[in-house]
Amino acid sequence: MTVQAPNPLVQVLPETAPFSEEQRSWLNGFFAGLLSLDNAGVTALSPAENAAMMGEADDGAPWHDPAMAIIDRMQLAEGRPLPRKLFAAMAQQDCGQCGYVCETYSSAIAEGKEGRLNLCAPGGKETLRQLKALMEEDGAPAAALVEAMPVTPAGPIGRSRENPALATFLSRRKLNSEGSEKETWHVEFDLSESGLDYIVGDAFGIVAQNDPRLVDAVIALLGARPDADIGGRTLREKLVAACALGAAPDALFQLISYVTGGETRQKAKRLAAGEDPDGDLDRLDVLGTLHKFSSARLSPEAFVEALDPLQPRLYSISSSFNATPGLISLTVDTVRYKIGSRPRWGVASTFLGERVQPGDKVPVYVQRAHGFGLPANPETPVIMCGPGTGVAPFRAFLHDRKATGANGKNWLFFGHQRRASDFFYEDELNAMKQEGVLTGLTLAWSRDGKDKIYVQDRMRERGAELFAWLEQGAHFYVCGDAKRMAKDVERAMVDVVAEHGKRSIDEAVAYVAALKKAGRYQADVY
Repeated sequence: MTVQAPNPLVQVLPETAPFSEEQRSWLNGFFAGLLSLDNAGVTALSPAENAAMMGEADDGAPWHDPAMAIIDRMQLAEGRPLPRKLFAAMAQQDCGQCGYVCETYSSAIAEGKEGRLNLCAPGGKETLRQLKALMEEDGAPAAALVEAMPVTPAGPIGRSRENPALATFLSRRKLNSEGSEKETWHVEFDLSESGLDYIVGDAFGIVAQNDPRLVDAVIALLGARPDADIGGRTLREKLVAACALGAAPDALFQLISYVTGGETRQKAKRLAAGEDPDGDLDRLDVLGTLHKFSSARLSPEAFVEALDPLQPRLYSISSSFNATPGLISLTVDTVRYKIGSRPRWGVASTFLGERVQPGDKVPVYVQRAHGFGLPANPETPVIMCGPGTGVAPFRAFLHDRKATGANGKNWLFFGHQRRASDFFYEDELNAMKQEGVLTGLTLAWSRDGKDKIYVQDRMRERGAELFAWLEQGAHFYVCGDAKRMAKDVERAMVDVVAEHGKRSIDEAVAYVAALKKAGRYQADVY
């Protein structure tokens, strides 16, 4: 680690922060560079910087920030025990898709209780490679660990990814109007036969299937028979229901290197090592890899063995069991994009948006929320910030508070691209406002004028009122993109506290950190 001289004008870390003098010196210089403090205005720190600065990282995890790059997280974890290094390699979203949160997943791996290193869906291949490297450094057979899979279901039915229940798909309706650049669906399932319930703030796991068109294209390039037997299932059935066909795993590149020679073999080996010899790594999903290495002759059995398992997808629940028992709804953006000339499709989002049909039984499970839910006191005011599909859990909050007769104030910040085409649940929200359930509805549209207006801009505009709510004991919630939006919202919150609370930057950061510690600032990010 290169040590920088501390900036004499910006001493960020307090003496009580749990770092050595070398780490303190480097971090002070690092944070000072990020802050670039001058007299132009208020600039907030990221969540990890907040924790380090205010000495709030009691668990010794200053990297616990989903917006921080993995290289920076691993640098902060240097010299720590293996469980903490593994923790730093996770995506830091605490999304629950792995069946844990980031810290407990890493602890389970370190203790030998969890052999699968490929469960961190947001971290993807980047996290997997780092976990393998860390385990190999520690002397563990990482390759064997990656392949280890449980043979028996875990937990009650419908309460874990390993043991899903069956729910009946009911319907989908499009939430966008003509002129929208998005394709967003309100999706409903019937839970009455599954025996499942949930509380607002929970997430719903969907065990989706691959698009058969993609599967057929993969089989064609593989040069195999669709009905080839793979462990009692046909190759086509296996690829549709059980194998991930997104970014090509390292194991597939390794397999190709075993059955080819010359330059082809060397390229495959370099790709397996994380290199990008031809500058086309972003195009190498499973289909793209088969096309690139069309000379490789892979047996269906070895090919399937080299693929990662198809992971469930988690969605924020947008309904309240108290309001509509036996029914659950989601708010889903359909993911479609192109890399080069080839279209790509989100697995679960297109499954929900077009392929699953009313009456179909879908494997599902409820993932209990980790520190994201309504306050216990129904009189506590809540402020909710959810642009785009981030509105999902807050629709659930509002329906729940209405159904239970909670009389606390409710304020929603919602934003999207265009009011005419992207105002999700407009009639519903306006009706709640008229009924008094929704005290405040503040809107932000980023494509309706020459200036892009986002929810964080509206927060600053309404800063005096926002700070007054916080002083009255309000809980603040944000849901949406972890990399940019959630970080921008936190910066706006610190700005609001600094300006309207008449506090210094350090004091405003401490105020927000205290909200988090008290469970009054909660995030559901992805």
